[in-house]
Amino acid sequence: MDLMYPVAGFAVGAIVGLTGVGGGSLMTPLLVLLFGVNPSVAVGTDLLYAAVTKSGGTLAHSLKGTVDWAITRALAYGSIPAAGLTLWLVHTFLPGGLGGAKDLISFALGIALLLTAVSLVFRKKLQAFAQKHAPGTPNPQRTFWLTVATGAILGALVSISSVGAGALGVTALFFLYPHLPAHRIVGSDIAHAVPLTLVAGIGHWILGSVDWFLLGSLLIGSLPGIWIGSHVSAKVPERVLRPILAGMLVLIGSKLIAA
Repeated sequence: MDLMYPVAGFAVGAIVGLTGVGGGSLMTPLLVLLFGVNPSVAVGTDLLYAAVTKSGGTLAHSLKGTVDWAITRALAYGSIPAAGLTLWLVHTFLPGGLGGAKDLISFALGIALLLTAVSLVFRKKLQAFAQKHAPGTPNPQRTFWLTVATGAILGALVSISSVGAGALGVTALFFLYPHLPAHRIVGSDIAHAVPLTLVAGIGHWILGSVDWFLLGSLLIGSLPGIWIGSHVSAKVPERVLRPILAGMLVLIGSKLIAA
């Protein structure tokens, strides 16, 4: 077993626990660019890797009370059907199947991650703008359906690229729930990523794009990593967490665009 796989798993797991980002947006480019893994296999393996590692993060956040289960359920209502439908459509109708869509989606997500980083840096100003122009009485039903729609978009993106459950999910929740503390946003997003990545990963397994040996090697390092990161996240001030997340997204987005 290549010892660098568990080391990479620990590093990414710790980042996932700390920020809610990293399962796909870090691990997939790492597997492809550093370890030379076939892109489709990297995506499929990473989805199941994220499902297992974020289960540990969900448990840690749940014990601390930093998961809003209503938000998690609303996201899943949209993401689970969208993930299954997207995999079926791509595999059935797109020339080259999953591999034929990866380059375009990776580039698009690279741009999206750079924009996400900018939005996080200026989040307080964006929050103030949203609060200033928000209706006097909140509309829970509207927010619910926007959350379901956000889940559907994430489900489609994650199923064919493994990227989006963390970075884009956290950012979308920042806009949908501007008054929710950052660590509750992270906890809720991690909890939602578990069923999403599991369903998408099983779909990839059925299509033959999962490397079980690689998956086991990554998990050896990632499980303790995400547990440590999850426990530290609530103690990290939001003014520290946000720049770390933004800086990481700039790096990831640049890599995806240049790949």
